Amino acid sequence: MQKIQVFLSLVLLALVFSCEKTTDEKAAEFITTFETSNGQETATYNEVIDFYIKLARNHPEINIQTIGQTDSGYPLHLVTFNIDGDFNFQKIHDDKTVLLVNNGIHPGESDGIDATMLLFRDLATQKIAPQQNVVLVTIPVYNVGGMLNRNSHTRANQNGPKAYGFRGNAQNYDLNRDFIKVDTENAKTFTKIFHLVKPDVFIDNHVSNGADYQYTLTHLFTQHNKLGGEMGDYLHAALIPKLEQQLASAEWDITPYVNVFNRPPETGFSQFMDHPRYSTGFTTLYNTFGMMVETHMLKPYTKRVMGTYELMRQMLLITNEEHQKIKELRKKASLSFENLKTYHLNWQLDTTQTTTLQFKGFEVDTLTSEVTGLARLKYDKDRPFVKNVAYSNYYVPADTVQVPQGYIIKKGWQKVIDRLNLNEVEFFELEADTILTVESYRIRDYSTRTNPYEGHYPHYNTSVIKNNKKVQFRKGDIVVPTQQLALRYILETLEPQAPDSFFNWNFFDTILQQKEGFSPYVFEDIAYQLLMENQVLRDSFLAKKQNDEVFNANWYAQLDWVFKHSPHYEPAHLQYPIYRVTKGSSAASIFKD
Repeated sequence: MQKIQVFLSLVLLALVFSCEKTTDEKAAEFITTFETSNGQETATYNEVIDFYIKLARNHPEINIQTIGQTDSGYPLHLVTFNIDGDFNFQKIHDDKTVLLVNNGIHPGESDGIDATMLLFRDLATQKIAPQQNVVLVTIPVYNVGGMLNRNSHTRANQNGPKAYGFRGNAQNYDLNRDFIKVDTENAKTFTKIFHLVKPDVFIDNHVSNGADYQYTLTHLFTQHNKLGGEMGDYLHAALIPKLEQQLASAEWDITPYVNVFNRPPETGFSQFMDHPRYSTGFTTLYNTFGMMVETHMLKPYTKRVMGTYELMRQMLLITNEEHQKIKELRKKASLSFENLKTYHLNWQLDTTQTTTLQFKGFEVDTLTSEVTGLARLKYDKDRPFVKNVAYSNYYVPADTVQVPQGYIIKKGWQKVIDRLNLNEVEFFELEADTILTVESYRIRDYSTRTNPYEGHYPHYNTSVIKNNKKVQFRKGDIVVPTQQLALRYILETLEPQAPDSFFNWNFFDTILQQKEGFSPYVFEDIAYQLLMENQVLRDSFLAKKQNDEVFNANWYAQLDWVFKHSPHYEPAHLQYPIYRVTKGSSAASIFKD
């Protein structure tokens, strides 16, 4: 009997050992298109989703779910890796940091799609040791419509893969310009995901080429001055240097995104300003550390994918190690806004400060083009160099606004209210008709793009005239307090002079068109009567004629001037329909405790 038991034990032990697999063997069960093609191809949309479904079925640490729609009619997927197998984000945030990776916003830039598949696979099979303090989340393909529009030609400068997706989405929008204006179903769903996940750190994977140089990897972090406070200081002085050092130790050099066009980078370049239309500009509004990875499109596809993989792996390690610091800084930043008095807008390059980079580039020659017969640049890869290059990565604000206690929005502006709802902005409705003294903006001046840009003709250089006035509000008008987590989002969208304000994105263009006018032959007599009855108006009119030769020679401009200084001129023209309630004003009594 004892011999039989020993025999059975040996058989069972042999079976156990025969069933055990090495880490590489486990990983081989989830091999990707990138690997089977020896780094020449990227996965199709269906291959990506099938890969994650299979991975989730076999590993309880991974969850895949669909959230919302895209313009293509296909849903967005969200894939989460948590070593604890807990996918309740409300609970996760109590003690862990969340790292969100966005892929395929420009599906021709597919490096991140393949690299993230490898990263999740290697975490699940423990080829990479799981990090206890981090939950890794990814949108595996954000621009689904663009990825389904597969071709091999539209990325004229890119060195592989063999086929890839297209930059525009199903409506031909560039989704990395849509995070504020939200013209697409993709952006609506991303916003839902972002506020569900509430990432501490955000990575958006891209491919780029502004010049030629030795690096495969470049980084584009959110601008540290704009991020501001202790978070901005930590990003600039600690987080970025740590990532650069760890990548260098892993033999992956990296440099800031080379922001030049058709000129050598050694002449110097500046940090890219990520306005809220861009992914990292949007995530900054909620105190998230955001970065874009920009691999160099002339480098081999295999190297680009593995570089993206290594960068994400290092950020995972840093986020795990620094998780308490990251969460503490984000919490302090949110609390600091409770008593914020001023807010900065329209950041401009600070020409008094630069950083010196040890830049690894290639010598460039100016030759005569065989195509145009004119001068052209040509990089010589046989002549690499390391030179000191001036990098302008400091910005200062051109404008500063006083932070009001809140804003009042007339209930008819539904597109604005919809976007506040989507971003979980807290607001309430007026309970009765009332007249309040509020701060009012009139649009003084603005410029408008003459060519279409992402479905709009955006305004810029917007300036306003501010004054106090009594305004009739109605029951149901929207009151938006500023003392809330979404403060930055509120200010960046509702202050018309902000670069990505709803005004500048054409949400209020109807106020720019005058609806009532005059017939000159009728208004001549009215104008004369108005001037005769109002000495101040007459003196101003005569002074303008005397001092402005063009005005003095234009009869219609003179009648129009009188009209616009008369009671006949409609008050809605150029009147910004969102009003500010200042702290301590009589109107502040509308805010609930």
